[in-house]
Amino acid sequence: MLLSCGDALIDFVPAKSADGRDALVPMVGGSCLNIAIGMARLGASVGFVGGISTDLFGRMIAGHAQASGVDLSQATRSPQPTTLAFVRHVDGDAQYAFYDKETASRHWAYRPGSIDFATVDAVHIGSTTLVDEHGWSQTLALVEDASRTTTISFDPNCRPGLVKDKADYVRRMDRLAEHADVVRVSDADFDYLHGGSDYSGRAKALLSARTSLFVITRGSGGAQAWHSHAGSVTVSSPPVDVVDTIGAGDSFQAGLLFALYSMACVRPEPLRLMNTDQLRRALEFAADCAAQTCRRPGADPPRLHELDRASLRRLPATTATGRAGGH
Repeated sequence: MLLSCGDALIDFVPAKSADGRDALVPMVGGSCLNIAIGMARLGASVGFVGGISTDLFGRMIAGHAQASGVDLSQATRSPQPTTLAFVRHVDGDAQYAFYDKETASRHWAYRPGSIDFATVDAVHIGSTTLVDEHGWSQTLALVEDASRTTTISFDPNCRPGLVKDKADYVRRMDRLAEHADVVRVSDADFDYLHGGSDYSGRAKALLSARTSLFVITRGSGGAQAWHSHAGSVTVSSPPVDVVDTIGAGDSFQAGLLFALYSMACVRPEPLRLMNTDQLRRALEFAADCAAQTCRRPGADPPRLHELDRASLRRLPATTATGRAGGH
């Protein structure tokens, strides 16, 4: 099984009403839930860990996740309200206003011993749950338990508008990165956390410790990865008529983890030993998943059958015919 731990929320996405007025459409989102849904739609056995409200929006989230095959047995249901995010597009980029005080996501707490990590191939963490001290400390406790046997995937997916103490936030993100086997950071998040674009310097520092794979994504500029064994690989983004970029990075992450899972390279030791060809194919598949998401509004990760033959050829033949590997 693959797990994704973190935020689940409702995005209010810009739209037009029938009479041409500006409108907002509620859509299920949250980076970590998007990644869980993305991996499940591709064919992996996936669970979500985090807080989901029992309110109207929480029921929307649970129904959407379960319809995509995500196991919610490790999610915590509570009466606290759902996190809401209002989205506005500025110069092609999505900007967010979050309403996240005293929400179900913020009240989530890790229960030590509640997850048998020996049965889990990888755990993904990141995003808004890590902004406040409580969410970060609970996630760190989960990671410290999981990292003994399980691959840790981390994408900070920064939301500067929620951060009150940047220096403390950066310190906490750095500490989680030190626990991670896979670290993915967008170019914008890298600049926010570290300043500039010394990607190779950051890769060298992480790869000298626990991390096996460090990835920088640059939207339409493609992605570059550094691996402790396979070296550095750069891939381009497929050309696409962009409808919406919301969730594209999450679909990249879901595609990357699913590709590693399909190649039986997702667990810590095989991940460390993967070769350059495997890494390139995993990155190209992830970029294809992100491109497919950009073709439609909202965070709507693709299903395996929606990808073209070139994408499917990057995976083992058994995956393309409906059976994923990785255990």
